[in-house]
Amino acid sequence: MRDLTAAEEKTLLVIFKKRFAADIDETIVDRCRGEVTHIIKKESILGVCRSLKSEPDFKMNALSDVIGAESGESGPRFEVIYQLLAMGSRMRLRLKVRVGEDETIDSVTSVWRSAGWAEREAYDMFGIVFKGHPDLRRIYMPEDFDGFPLRKDYPLRGYKDEYNPNGEER
Repeated sequence: MRDLTAAEEKTLLVIFKKRFAADIDETIVDRCRGEVTHIIKKESILGVCRSLKSEPDFKMNALSDVIGAESGESGPRFEVIYQLLAMGSRMRLRLKVRVGEDETIDSVTSVWRSAGWAEREAYDMFGIVFKGHPDLRRIYMPEDFDGFPLRKDYPLRGYKDEYNPNGEER
């Protein structure tokens, strides 16, 4: 097993952009680190992930992480970021999907089982709902917890209740 050369990686990125042209909203290149992020249309994420795992050109057989984030930009409130790895070539790929507050996104647990807990974390902390997830429930917070603690509008001290008398009023 060897790392891809810069030329091979560039060729694969060209193939990616041609193959998924209809599914890509934007491509961002971090010139400092040489990292590439493809912003994928929300309705395309499951199909793109299935293809990336199964097609011989890519062989993205490992999902390193799924991360939820609040974007802070105008437009959809949240982002779901997928870190993919082709174990054979050690090629890494980052996909990002923008998701509105009242929207759902397809779960990729049918492609990579390892997405299960990370998607639950994004749900628990931000309230991002993953359609088709086999067990979408809170992973850190108690089931009766009110709110999503990593959202920017969640009060720093939490909400006032019997256990938290110093929290903010609802």
